Amino acid sequence: MTLYEQIQHKPFFILGPCVMESQDLLYHVAEQVARVKEKYNVPVVFKSSFDKANRTSVASYRGPGLEVGMQMLQNVKEKFGLPVTTDIHESHQAAIAGEVCDILQIPAFLCRQTDLLVAAANTGKIVNVKKAQFLSGQDMFYPAQKVAEAGNTQIILTERGNMYGYNNLAVDFRNIFDMKAFGYPVCMDCTHSVQRPGGAGGKTGGDRTFVPMMALAAKAFGANGYFMEIHPDPDNALSDGPNMVKLQNLDKVMESLLS
Repeated sequence: MTLYEQIQHKPFFILGPCVMESQDLLYHVAEQVARVKEKYNVPVVFKSSFDKANRTSVASYRGPGLEVGMQMLQNVKEKFGLPVTTDIHESHQAAIAGEVCDILQIPAFLCRQTDLLVAAANTGKIVNVKKAQFLSGQDMFYPAQKVAEAGNTQIILTERGNMYGYNNLAVDFRNIFDMKAFGYPVCMDCTHSVQRPGGAGGKTGGDRTFVPMMALAAKAFGANGYFMEIHPDPDNALSDGPNMVKLQNLDKVMESLLS
């Protein structure tokens, strides 16, 4: 059974640290991701970003870059046997990332970029399109259609909240129901949905306290999967620390969703 077939039939999880801080960090987190994959017998994908291209401040850490980042993910894949994913921001990155990644993630801000969607589709890999903060669930028919018409129907649509200004996000869980009507698996981004973009003095704030509740609410609306960024020490992480689940709490969150 292919990975896409697995996530169509079982609850799935996309887990990992926000940004690639070091190979050691990726190994440390991936070891636990591999453990929960085995423990719960569900599809689990390891995620981390090689470049955080939309950081609030130009001074913020972005990541190791495409070539180094792909080698780091390849190392994780070989060492732990996990499928991997990362986000791409420009069309030329798709083919390079597609050589390593099982899923290519399209960032929310870029989900209407036709060339990016088509380039991701052309790799033949699963394409995870995050819903823009300015779109409704029903609007996501059109990004999905661009991927499908490029010849790739291995699509995931991801809810991550809507932004109305004033450094906050709100989640309308009806978007999950609306996106499921297109026939593709729908994932809930449980950590980015609790962000306060740009709300922490030149960087993004947020509150990880609400992550388990976001996940359970998404389950009630029929979500197929759950995206959660995790970190052993999120308060000292180099990106998105306020929103990441503490690695030690991962089991507790997963158990609540699989019970």
